[in-house]
Amino acid sequence: MSGSTDEQKQHAAWEPARRCASSWVVLLVTVLVGLAADLGSKWWAFEKIAPVPQAIDREAVVRVLEHDPSQIMSLINPHEPRVVVPGLLNFQLVLNAGAVFGTGQGKRWFFIGFTAVALCFALWVFAAWTSRRDRLGQIAVGLVVSGGIGNLYDRVRYGCVRDFIHPLPGVKLPFGWHWPSGDADVWPYVSNVADALLLIGIGVLMVKLWRAEKKKS
Repeated sequence: MSGSTDEQKQHAAWEPARRCASSWVVLLVTVLVGLAADLGSKWWAFEKIAPVPQAIDREAVVRVLEHDPSQIMSLINPHEPRVVVPGLLNFQLVLNAGAVFGTGQGKRWFFIGFTAVALCFALWVFAAWTSRRDRLGQIAVGLVVSGGIGNLYDRVRYGCVRDFIHPLPGVKLPFGWHWPSGDADVWPYVSNVADALLLIGIGVLMVKLWRAEKKKS
């Protein structure tokens, strides 16, 4: 009986984040900080990593994607990766016309639409699923939203996503393993801050959901 009473009190005290002004402030600040970190780092990367600044022409990107998406890297000057931490982190400019990890190259409008729907879903999660006291959940949703907006901006503004972060360059998978694409590197993908924000935010939300389901069982 007392357990049921405690659950009723907790349910009565639960208030959705959408009704709390401070929760919206947490969400907005997280989105703005994440977006600034993503767009600022992309600007810096395409200005400084190659020997000369790399300007991305949206019309040229669209023409390449219409004819041969595999040639998109021809739109930036070849350059040597900038070694940040040997064996751990390189910076190298890449244009990505696909999704995270470069999948689905050339399907720009599909990913624009998918991202818009995903952003609406993330805002629904914030409004309906997080409580006013759930700061971690609010920050996680903010990370997802900022990462989504950062890459959506690139797709609309440039026709592709600007990537430059390459973790574990040249580190091979053990036992001769390789990815379905044929790559043998542990992490063959070049990504950006927005991708990292998305993965962190989604990871936190999944852990929270798992814990919530575990408490119910």
